[in-house]
Order: sequence, then structure tokens, then C-alpha cells
Amino acid sequence: MTDALAQVASLPGVADAVADARKAVDRLLGHRILRRRSAEVSTESALRGARASAVLEGATVTLDELRSTEHPTDPVVQGALRVSAELGSLAETWRQAPRQVLARLHVLVAADAVDSADLGRPRADAKSEDPLGLGAPPSPEEVAARLDALSGLLTAQTKAPALVVAAIVHGELLTLRPFGWGDGIVARAAQRLTLVARGLDPKSLTAPEVGHAELSDDYAAAIRAYASGTPEGVATWVGHCAAATAAAARDSQAICEAFMRG
Repeated sequence: MTDALAQVASLPGVADAVADARKAVDRLLGHRILRRRSAEVSTESALRGARASAVLEGATVTLDELRSTEHPTDPVVQGALRVSAELGSLAETWRQAPRQVLARLHVLVAADAVDSADLGRPRADAKSEDPLGLGAPPSPEEVAARLDALSGLLTAQTKAPALVVAAIVHGELLTLRPFGWGDGIVARAAQRLTLVARGLDPKSLTAPEVGHAELSDDYAAAIRAYASGTPEGVATWVGHCAAATAAAARDSQAICEAFMRG
């Protein structure tokens, strides 16, 4: 059987980008504060990730507002916070039943925004939110076929590094917009889950969402390149995801340093 993800990993420039991101994550994982306070770093990373993902989805919210006793009532922000809170409990299921986890992520994201009958169900029409300006989404039929293919990739053996797998998951879900609302938050959560489940960041100390927000000027252009389906476009997207992960690792490194200073 062809290892499609390994083929992506062999595209020009991908191996170097992945290696750079891996070095940044490994540098973070070696920080001495994590021997005592890794749970606190993970919690802070989760909050920063929720905020970044909500902003990328079009919300306006600050970290101080999220830390206040009265959270913003924006459904995008609320959805991002619910996803962030439950993400750690989904990693094991993600390895075995990705479609089940995607449905759960959408239930968490969209609980305040769509009819209960539509929660966790792929959209039945071509209506979709489009915060990244990607244009018309794929048809429901194409969504169903590509979700099946993605699930097959995730449950099959591959020699591709975790970061490549995570980038493809993120890219497919952003492109498909399978649920029609909150898809960006679902896609970014799925990337983070993949990095946890496949061992790059097992304690979820980095927030790739923060890196994507930091590199937001490149985010939409990179996903459009991925959506083109060309090898060059896919490599561009994986490179962007690698750069975002490295930026997120540096952000978490700064969290560690702040804890060191007290």
C-alpha cells in the first residue's frame, strides 16, 4: 500500500522545515521548569491556544478577558474555550476513531451557534462560514469522500513524521469546511491533537494555534496553496505549519521563563 503521507514528507523543503520545528519543540521539552510545573505550562498554553484560534476565526478577545471571571459571550470564543478544555481527553480516541473525535469537536465548538440537530454532523449543503476567504467550499459529497480518506490515512501505518500528519489533517479540514461553522477551530484542534497523539508534544505544551496567529499574514495564503493540490502548494502548507509549531514552541518557552522568574 502506498504511504501517501510519507510522499508528502519527501517533498522539497519539507524535511528541513519539520526538523527545525522538531528542534524548537525538543528545546522546550528540555526546559527544567517542566519537571515541576508542566501542568501549569500546559494550562497556560491551552488558554493562549483557545484565544488564538478564536481570533483566527474572526473573534476579538484578549487573554486578560479570558482570564476574567466573566468570559466573553461570543459563541466563537466560548466554543474555542470548550474545545481547549476537553482536548486532552480526546487524544487516545483520536488514534483509533478520528471521525468520532471530529464530531465531538464540532459539538463543543458549535453548541451555542447551530441547531442541535446539526451538531457533529457534516453539512448537507454548500453553506459555510469563510473567515479565511477561501471561496465556495467543496460539495457535501466531496466532503464525505475526503473525510473517509482522511480517516483512513490517520488509522493506517505511516513513516511520515507527526508534524506532516498534523499539517495534512489541518489542511484537509480547513479546505473541506465539513461542518459549515467553526471549522477552523476544529481543524486547528485536530492539528494539536495529532501532535499530542503521535508523540511530538505528548503533554500538549505547545499551542500551534498561537503560531498560526503569529504568522496570520501567511496563514490564508498557505492554505490556498494547499487547496491547489499541487506538490508545491502542499509543501508550502506543511512548511507554514512547521513554522507555526516552532513559533508556538518559542511562545511556550517564554511561558516557562516567566514561571522561572516567578
